[in-house]
Amino acid sequence: MSTEPEASRAAVARLDAARDAALAAGLTLLRMRSDVIAHGASATKSSDTDPVTRADVAAQQVIAAQLAAGYPDDGLLGEEGLTRDSRTGWQWVIDPLDGTVNYLYGRDDWAVSIAAQDAAGTAAARATAATALDTAATAVAVVYAPASGRMYTAVRGEGAWLGSQRLRVRDGGTLATAVVGTGFSYTSAGRRQQAATLARLLPRIADIRRGGSAALDLVAVASGTLDAFYENDLSPWDWAAGALLAAEAGALVQPLPAPLVLPAPLVVPAATLPAPASPRTGILAAPPHLLPALAAIVGLRGSFGFRGRKGGL
Repeated sequence: MSTEPEASRAAVARLDAARDAALAAGLTLLRMRSDVIAHGASATKSSDTDPVTRADVAAQQVIAAQLAAGYPDDGLLGEEGLTRDSRTGWQWVIDPLDGTVNYLYGRDDWAVSIAAQDAAGTAAARATAATALDTAATAVAVVYAPASGRMYTAVRGEGAWLGSQRLRVRDGGTLATAVVGTGFSYTSAGRRQQAATLARLLPRIADIRRGGSAALDLVAVASGTLDAFYENDLSPWDWAAGALLAAEAGALVQPLPAPLVLPAPLVVPAATLPAPASPRTGILAAPPHLLPALAAIVGLRGSFGFRGRKGGL
């Protein structure tokens, strides 16, 4: 990967810190896994199918402690209730265990996701929690898959990497031959809407993959092992690192509207409703030649506007 002066010293230093924190969190998750599988989730969040475990919390504590030791004035935003204001203009966005259900079920597709957003991005990160996605905020990304030992890294403008291998999205192909990744909401109302989107999409593409970790699915786009990925019921920590990796590998990254939550049995055509302000966000990542057609299928929602960026966030 390029070093100074191509990438800022602050970003490169934070990349090293993120790598170290991800490795430490991964060791914690691997050490705790058999016990957590034996005893199950310790709590649920948005629904009964949205688990949190002692390992999620422990891994986040490890990451926060390591980052605070090196950058005590940086802000923190983590999935398990972690918030701290920034005094430097830098903010860390952390998912200590992306793919908790896979982790509990003994599957290997789960990851540690750490992103650092720079001064221009701190305000955008806070706004994201209430409005829409702004991928331009992220300057540093690490996605680490402890079960495989693979660590994916990116610094804005410097490419996406797996070790010394530079990553690129899959070239060529058409929508009809595309393999597309997605994920589903933890709520039944959200899933009903996602099923309608899937019904529009599936006849138009080669196949669907559902991995269970948005971070790893975005990495798969960056690596060319998926043609594209979309999901519309996410939080900033789910996509912050993976979106930078995908974009640095050549994908276009755009926001999607979060699912509407309508009181049953009310049924209203989605196209007649404005996209609501929501703490949930969606994301679409695809090579430039596939994104317009995919956006037209999976991004249908009245007045919502897309803001994509090519090659780097």
